[in-house]
Amino acid sequence: MPRAPFLLRPRLRPPIPRSMKNALPSPAAPLKIGTRGSPLAVAQAEETRDRIAAAFDLPQEAFRIVPISTAGDRIQNKALREVGGKGLFTREIEQALLEGSIDIAVHSMKDMPVEQPEGLILDCYLPREDPRDAFVSRRFEAIAQVPRGATMGTSSLRRRAQLLLRRPDLNVVEFRGNVQTRLRKLDERVADATFLAMAGLNRLGMAEIARSAIAPEDMLPAIAQGAIGIERRQTDSATAALLEPIHHQPTGQRLAAERAFLARLDGSCETPIAGLADLDGTSLRLRGEILRPDGSEAHADDQSAPIEDGAALGREMAEKLLSRVADDFFDWRQ
Repeated sequence: MPRAPFLLRPRLRPPIPRSMKNALPSPAAPLKIGTRGSPLAVAQAEETRDRIAAAFDLPQEAFRIVPISTAGDRIQNKALREVGGKGLFTREIEQALLEGSIDIAVHSMKDMPVEQPEGLILDCYLPREDPRDAFVSRRFEAIAQVPRGATMGTSSLRRRAQLLLRRPDLNVVEFRGNVQTRLRKLDERVADATFLAMAGLNRLGMAEIARSAIAPEDMLPAIAQGAIGIERRQTDSATAALLEPIHHQPTGQRLAAERAFLARLDGSCETPIAGLADLDGTSLRLRGEILRPDGSEAHADDQSAPIEDGAALGREMAEKLLSRVADDFFDWRQ
């Protein structure tokens, strides 16, 4: 299916500094954009390309998308917690960036560790898509319709814990793969239903796949879900100038709070953590949740602060939730 087009807000193209004119990418010297090879990852790289091209009036031939296979993509028969966590989807791409074989790396921010390798920086975000989870099934319209004992598939410890907290009567199985693979598994009856990100379905032009979008009040999404981040070499000032016009400040402000919350919790794919920041005028609202991996216990908080204090709010909320739990709270081997 064709992916949904993004809409650029009308804006004047910024004047190109004289020092940059000879550094702009061209068909002869294209900007190399690194990405995972899944259809969704490539669609996100294409959106990044199109936004830079529109900002500087450049042809598509001035860019080259470079798909890179990551360990997380290659290892499909094990749970992520068994083989290394979130860095599985970024290490090879970041290594290519450090080595200079690509110029920028485009990431789904919910896959990104909270710390970058030395020499790399992540300071450009595209406008955030719908952050909600989508309920996807060939048989049922919503979680409430799923009968006792039915099988739910997910590779996310967060979704597993949130589901078991609300529906301990369901059977939850490991469900790895990209969007297309997971839909095929539903057709093969590996599971009766699963969850996907609304953002990914929207970007692929497949929003109709969702039986329903799950409100954050019912299932708080993953940290940074729906956001695309663009990583570059810290010393590459020419690329920094290319990315500056496409950076979406409100998304950056929301992610500053969410990722500070995650960082203080030492979050990874082995820790069921959820969080969502929203802006309202000059105020930022942050909702956070931590869960035992088996869904037997959860703690949540909801606070607001001035936007500029978002990162501090994230850290403070994490401290508050950690004070309520035992040291083995996140131990999935319980």
